[in-house]
Amino acid sequence: MAMTFRHSAIPIAALIALLVAPAVWARPDPVWVMVDTRAATVSVMRGDQSLFVFEDISIGRGGTSDVHIRGDDTTPLGEFEIVRVNGDSRYRRFYGINYPTPGHAQMALERGAIDKATYNEIGNAFRRNVPPPQYTPLGGHLGIHGLGGASLEVHQSFNWTNGCIALTNPQIDRLSAWIRVGTRVVVR
Repeated sequence: MAMTFRHSAIPIAALIALLVAPAVWARPDPVWVMVDTRAATVSVMRGDQSLFVFEDISIGRGGTSDVHIRGDDTTPLGEFEIVRVNGDSRYRRFYGINYPTPGHAQMALERGAIDKATYNEIGNAFRRNVPPPQYTPLGGHLGIHGLGGASLEVHQSFNWTNGCIALTNPQIDRLSAWIRVGTRVVVR
């Protein structure tokens, strides 16, 4: 018995499109950013392949921490997402990350660094898919940026930021080709 598609709910052209769609629409792994604080590098990644590496970056003058507290000048470790872009920053370009994350808030709550209301405020922001509050005891306004008018000599001599990841102006300009709102950033 031959099958006919004349009365089918799915026209043949649509059926063919569905069958080839994965091959046509398949996209390579999205680009993401790996910040290696020990090696002082920022790598642009696609899957587990490094596309480009920026060397001699700077981080917070307080080093790294699993939870950044306002004023401690540490760079928080973890997995983040770019949530804001300022192409006209005093640091040339600024790519803000979604710190504090619910995981950071949980650690801070357990340590008594924030109260339950602040913890809930951070969690609610993530559930609403909006940037987390930036004026809690955990601080905020952290991200990846250039030097702007800051001293290249200082940048090359020691870690100098209040918790951000800093690259030179030419480096941040080059990085801007790959980074945008939604880009995953892993800081380790």
